[in-house]
Amino acid sequence: MAQVLARATHIPRLGRFGWLMALYAENHRKLVRLLAPGELAVGSYVSSIGDGLDLRLDVLEQHRFTSELRLTYAMVDAATGAPDPSAFVRLYRDARQAEATHCHVGRRWQDAIGMYPPSDTLIRHRLRMNTFLGKWLDYLGEQGHGVARLRPLADAPAEIRLTLPNGHR
Repeated sequence: MAQVLARATHIPRLGRFGWLMALYAENHRKLVRLLAPGELAVGSYVSSIGDGLDLRLDVLEQHRFTSELRLTYAMVDAATGAPDPSAFVRLYRDARQAEATHCHVGRRWQDAIGMYPPSDTLIRHRLRMNTFLGKWLDYLGEQGHGVARLRPLADAPAEIRLTLPNGHR
């Protein structure tokens, strides 16, 4: 019996940075399966399931290995006049990672946590944003949003075509 107890197996721990990278990989899998944004041209798209909460996907940039995206609902925050909730996402197709870069309307990470945050504060902030993104992607899939329902915004009804800040439509 003593011999069995002495032979304890060491189970490696996943640190917060490793957890964050795993979260990026999981979000990539969910996003690609749900909306296939790497296949879309730059522009705005909408997924409507008839519940009044239409999902808007803005493909802001497409590069060789990355895509810059924004996910939001086709509704506007009364206080700011901007779409809310919003998640800006950088999709790394070569590394199979999807990173929520910011989730606050009109705010970058520097505005939320300061210009020179300690590394643990920065990782904690990114964990929160990317956990939010993962849960939101799960919810969108459960509600029925997806690539099959995605269509260009120009083809969408006028009530869901809202104007975005900074001249984006």
